[in-house]
Amino acid sequence: MSIGPFSWLATKGNGAVPGESVKKDENSRRGNWGNQIEFVLTSVGYAVGLGNVWRFPYLCYRNGGGAFMLPYFIMLVFCGIPLFFLELSFGQFASLGCLGVWKISPMFKGVGYGMMVVSTYIGIYYNVVICIAFYYFFMSMTNLLPWTYCNNPWNTPDCSGVVDSSSYVNSSLANATSSLLTAVNRTKRTSPSEEYWKHYVLNISDDIGNFGEVRLPILGCLAVSWFVVFLCLFRGVKSSGKVVYFPYVVLTILFIRGITLEGAFNGIKYYLTPQWQKVLDAKVWGDAASQIFYSLGCAWGGLITMASYNKFHNNCFRDSIIISVTNCATSVYAGFVIFSILGFMAHHLNVPVSEVADHGPGLAFVAYPEALTLLPISPLWSLLFFFMLILLGLGTQFCLLETLVTAIVDEIGTDWIIRNKTVVTLSVAILGFLLGVPLTTQAGIYWLLLMDNYAASFSLVIISCIMCICIMYIYGKNSITKYDAGFPSSTVLQDLLEIHFSSPDDTVEARPLKEKEELKEEPKEEKKEEISLTIQGSNGSTNTHNSPNPSA
Repeated sequence: MSIGPFSWLATKGNGAVPGESVKKDENSRRGNWGNQIEFVLTSVGYAVGLGNVWRFPYLCYRNGGGAFMLPYFIMLVFCGIPLFFLELSFGQFASLGCLGVWKISPMFKGVGYGMMVVSTYIGIYYNVVICIAFYYFFMSMTNLLPWTYCNNPWNTPDCSGVVDSSSYVNSSLANATSSLLTAVNRTKRTSPSEEYWKHYVLNISDDIGNFGEVRLPILGCLAVSWFVVFLCLFRGVKSSGKVVYFPYVVLTILFIRGITLEGAFNGIKYYLTPQWQKVLDAKVWGDAASQIFYSLGCAWGGLITMASYNKFHNNCFRDSIIISVTNCATSVYAGFVIFSILGFMAHHLNVPVSEVADHGPGLAFVAYPEALTLLPISPLWSLLFFFMLILLGLGTQFCLLETLVTAIVDEIGTDWIIRNKTVVTLSVAILGFLLGVPLTTQAGIYWLLLMDNYAASFSLVIISCIMCICIMYIYGKNSITKYDAGFPSSTVLQDLLEIHFSSPDDTVEARPLKEKEELKEEPKEEKKEEISLTIQGSNGSTNTHNSPNPSA
């Protein structure tokens, strides 16, 4: 028998061993995924988020278009997938959250707390972005999108729309809009969607320190967003994988519609045309690395948490490949959808594609809403687009909240808190809502962008580096051997991670660290020819296995 990495954790984990017949839930206290498809879909939903819609396309055209793909995929192979694989195997074997797994080296438990801090920061502002998507979704339930024309009370004289107002039946509205469209020699055009975003939705203040008043519509949508997150998670981890299917349906619908628009080809051409001189720029490689870390969710703690609910023999190597490749393919696919619409928009505005694209909330809530007004039956497309944003965001938010809840429950570990995990989930959701209230003020967007720029950037690199050092050099790379729980026998990834497997004749005993130290002190002559290995299962049962070879 061969049992490997973090072997002493078997007494704390789910206790499954090769050849053991297991129930539907191997871990009766924590539970397991209902089926492996749920784990894959939930992990894909965690990795695929709003960053795939606005961050990747922006970095792509800013860093040489198609040329950005080269460093991006190199970083995926040599950094993203190995780290993804390491975190999945780490959490799966231990069956513990991002805090509990650091029992391998308590000195490095601060890494787990660092993961919790990152997830907390991201969870606070991420749900604010989702709530704004909720707001736009509700405002799209109308015959005419409110950011279509420039005759609204919040518009300024600099506003200039691109929609042909003669198609609207209200003559007074047509006259007002026509007068604005005839304005010439303007240094900078302000679109109706931009003014709707700044002056109506946010009513943005003039300084980050001037909080102003709370925007009650946004606050209400924030409450709805947190309620939806709690509603999907209160039944536990099994229910969180059932709401991540639809974004791909919407993305495909928008793609089919986008490529049929006039000017869409120019946008896609701009997206794919490589500027090879950019490959020599170190900043391009830095952006590629940061996007891989941000997009895959490495060092957030969520991957360890999701994998901790896997069954012991799940093939985590296979899952790491599927999820990582799916995530990056989604980013590339979303780029086609985005740039087809931006090409159509640039054609109508008679400007280069680079002048209509933006990043962050400016892309999601300014450029896209304006592009949607140019589509036939624009309210329908607006509903679909913002519903897609909501689901993409919720997929990530589910795992962020589950990461915090699981870490708390595993750390306390009492029977009461395990039975009342719903109470912990509700408490974390309420606290997250309260901490997000300042972001719904008139200065909230400043703080949101500040948190987005610094919460999950260089800190992820630091956490990942320390995690690798701890697992590979402090705990010991030679302790990470084949334990028949999802590892293939030989892969390039194992070489990248310096994972050395034991030979088929070697055996590794699953014992706590203290017991291992005691064994070292035993005289050699007292070793028996056969050693009995007893593992306490999570359901209270014991399983005894005999090893014919006493050497470890």
